[in-house]
Amino acid sequence: MTLILQRPTGSKITLRQTWQPMDPDAAAYITAVETADGQALEEKVKIAIDNFVLGCKSDGIWDAIKASCILAGARTLSGALVPLKGTAPTSFGFVAADYNRETGLKGNGSTKYLDSNRTESADPLLNQHISTYATVAATGNGCYIGARDASNIGSQIVVDTTKVYFISRNVVVDNSGPVPLAGFSGLRRSASVASYRRNGATSNGVFGTPVTSSGSYFVFNRPSSASYSNARLSFYSIGESLDLALLDSRLTTLMSDIGAAIP
Repeated sequence: MTLILQRPTGSKITLRQTWQPMDPDAAAYITAVETADGQALEEKVKIAIDNFVLGCKSDGIWDAIKASCILAGARTLSGALVPLKGTAPTSFGFVAADYNRETGLKGNGSTKYLDSNRTESADPLLNQHISTYATVAATGNGCYIGARDASNIGSQIVVDTTKVYFISRNVVVDNSGPVPLAGFSGLRRSASVASYRRNGATSNGVFGTPVTSSGSYFVFNRPSSASYSNARLSFYSIGESLDLALLDSRLTTLMSDIGAAIP
């Protein structure tokens, strides 16, 4: 919140209290969301988004995010599907009742999903990440985010009844418990390591021999072999390798701030 001095007609100086975005990318995103919503966001929601973008840039992880949506904060489902970065997703089956401003978008575990419109092959073989933030964990099996082709090659974060599969470039990096999976979950691959993050901890897993598919990333599902999730997600991102712990921290703060800002 900034105090701005204004001098109207005449010599008297008055004070007007207004919020001015510090980051141009945050400002452009907020404007696009408000246009889709047909009304303005609360000042504190704008500040939360601005702080998130500035924080990601300060942490050095912003440029690695190539496609992303904040599936919370916006006043409408249309606003929530405005991309923070990259191409807008295509929604299959979601309706306004599936969306909650504080907690995000709810899958139904059978028919509803987003196509991110970003292919797995858009990012380098040894330079990749995917992530989601679940405000409510899935009950039962389902893919939080995944790309897969007809040969079952791809990258995915999939919840099973007893395990969570973190699959990078067709390599099972990890397939252990516990489930359900709430909060931040992420997977990354660099030239030297494949790692995953859940429950606030990052671990290195199997590196393997990576293979890239040409499939598009779905959210709440995966292509080729359907695996719908009924989780409630408030964020997803796709792109190049980044520090998962830093993204987790920024997202946890963002979701807390959005929740506090909405009446």
